[in-house]
Amino acid sequence: MEAERAKEILEAERRRLEDLLGAVSATDIGRESEADSISELSTQDQHPADLGTETFERAKELSIRTNLEGQLRDIERAFERLKKGTYGICEACGRPIPDARLEAMPAARFCIADQAAAERELSA
Repeated sequence: MEAERAKEILEAERRRLEDLLGAVSATDIGRESEADSISELSTQDQHPADLGTETFERAKELSIRTNLEGQLRDIERAFERLKKGTYGICEACGRPIPDARLEAMPAARFCIADQAAAERELSA
């Protein structure tokens, strides 16, 4: 893939991820403690299921934020590979990663075969 096209794809993916992260961050989930975020707003006892739902939603939002931050770090590392001239080269076998894969997964570090092998190792 040409460097200019790769840069366009990476920048578009960075913007998309930053927009998603901004939407998640708008909930202020990371700015208050768990106790503050699930504290009762009235003097009425809160049903335990409501507390469970709030706790689940908090955990879900934190998980989404962590995932998005990780994807942004992957994009930044892809920019570094682009600068070094190694973007689009499989880190395992050294062969070129097909353009179609880079279009779909701009931060891809491995060709499909080596990615599948790495995932099998993780699940074993």
